[in-house]
Amino acid sequence: MDVTVVELLVPAAPSDLAQSALLLLRVFVGVCFIRHGWPKLRNLRTWAGMLQTPAWLCFLSAASMWAGGIALIIGLLTPLAALAILVSMAYAMLLEMRSGFPFIAPDPYLIPDGDYAGPMGTGEPPSWEKAAMYVVMCAVLMGCGGGFLSLDNLLIADLLRLALGI
Repeated sequence: MDVTVVELLVPAAPSDLAQSALLLLRVFVGVCFIRHGWPKLRNLRTWAGMLQTPAWLCFLSAASMWAGGIALIIGLLTPLAALAILVSMAYAMLLEMRSGFPFIAPDPYLIPDGDYAGPMGTGEPPSWEKAAMYVVMCAVLMGCGGGFLSLDNLLIADLLRLALGI
């Protein structure tokens, strides 16, 4: 099976319903990562110190979250934007696994009072479930593209076809 550059960067969704779902997923993930990335960019040294990770690596992660979120919302190079976020979330999963966090934490209402208090007080115990869900969401966007109402679909596919002479 031969896959072209155009098919990698602008995959075709199978139906209008699937394309609508991709639009919803793309915008939702994009908004989430603008919201996740911006505070990390503004507080880079604090975040790097907390993770005990070099600041330059934290900058790349936060910038990929923020810029990737913007790119996802408008549907610009969706598979590449999703890949950038996926790499950051895969690293977050790795850090959370190495810290011994479970995949899915117990529901807070099942924990007796006083048995868990996190850095911000009582709440949900840590797990790597959320990072894993973002990895899966980004993998879907990488494989399916942005769907209709994306700059990929409206502009990029035609430009790539012109540039590659397809």
